[in-house]
Amino acid sequence: MEQQEFIFQSVPAHEGVKEKERESSPRVYTVSEIVSLAEDLIEEAFPSVWVVGEVSGYRVPTSGHQYFSLKDENSVLPAAIFKGTIPGPMFELKDGLEVICRGTLSLYSKKGIYQITIDYIEPKGLGELQLAFEQRKKKYAEEGLFDPARKRRLPFLPRKVGIVTSPTGAAIRDLLNIMRRRFPNIDILISPARVEGEGSASEIARAIELLNKRDDIDVIIVGRGGGSIEDLWAFNEDEVVRAIYNSRIPVVSAVGHEIDFTIADFVADLRAPTPSAAAELVVPIREELRESVKRLRERLQDGLMRYIKTRSEILTDLKSRLIPPTKRFPDRYRDIDNMRDRLVYSIRSIYKMQLEQLGRLQAELRHLSPLSILSKGYAIVTKKGEAVPVRSSKDLRKGDEFEVRLYKGRLDGKVTKIYEG
Repeated sequence: MEQQEFIFQSVPAHEGVKEKERESSPRVYTVSEIVSLAEDLIEEAFPSVWVVGEVSGYRVPTSGHQYFSLKDENSVLPAAIFKGTIPGPMFELKDGLEVICRGTLSLYSKKGIYQITIDYIEPKGLGELQLAFEQRKKKYAEEGLFDPARKRRLPFLPRKVGIVTSPTGAAIRDLLNIMRRRFPNIDILISPARVEGEGSASEIARAIELLNKRDDIDVIIVGRGGGSIEDLWAFNEDEVVRAIYNSRIPVVSAVGHEIDFTIADFVADLRAPTPSAAAELVVPIREELRESVKRLRERLQDGLMRYIKTRSEILTDLKSRLIPPTKRFPDRYRDIDNMRDRLVYSIRSIYKMQLEQLGRLQAELRHLSPLSILSKGYAIVTKKGEAVPVRSSKDLRKGDEFEVRLYKGRLDGKVTKIYEG
């Protein structure tokens, strides 16, 4: 672009006055005209510039545009990222973050201030994806997605292994070759998904969800071969992270090479450094299992034989110390017979004594009964309508009616005369 050159030449004050006097009609600009002129000059002088600075005052209003300032130790430059201008940075913009931006300088005519309109931005120092990775890792860790307490142990011998990867990549070949070699008749189900490029994260998440709908899958391997951070980025996307976290089936992450790390590695139940290592972690070697079972069976048989031998020796020793029943029980039977005879005799004796005592008590009761006294010619006199016996002639008055209780029968009478005695 052809640069405009502005030359300012100083002149003596009196010459400036004379020049001014010579101007019969000086040019007067409106505010809009001068602002428009300045805007044209700025945009022509800086059609595209790179600026480094610290983000300050970051905000996103309801319009979706992003506004903030770029500052250094001496100056401040307003900045804007208009919605739809760029797809949006993978990392999170926030105050205090140093960034490198590309954009155009323009003048905001309504306020008469200039700003940079950004069409590209990246963090200073760390690359954009690396910063986004660190920010996401911190976010998920704070949510508890990496909590070791929620991680599950892998099954010792899975009935069926689910694999989420590209059906045409090198990773699936390595997985199948190693698992078939270690356990030839292992059951495997592939849930295919693109592992790179636009839409791959959604396919990976969907493949994990489909395997979780089955009842015969015991473990899931999610992975791919190596690549750049851009190639592996699908395994850092929120869809994949949430799908692994919500899986009811244990998940093994096997993404890239040993030096490669993704968010999927941290949220999975187990991280394998490579797909080949994942196959070794998930599937045991069948021949080794057979040898282990054989050794366990031999140990079990040996232990059982030793147990039987030891218990047989103990039983033999106990039998030798036991008294034969034929010698021991007759004495006990005689003792029981003697005890039974003594018990019967005691019961009879007590019964006889109780009967005799009962007879004596009955005789005493008969002797003390009022009827017994009446049988000797005595009588009991009570005032008519009362139960208390009359003990003295003073208890009655002339004309009182009374009853006489005899041994046999009863008489009624009336007092006609009272004798004091």
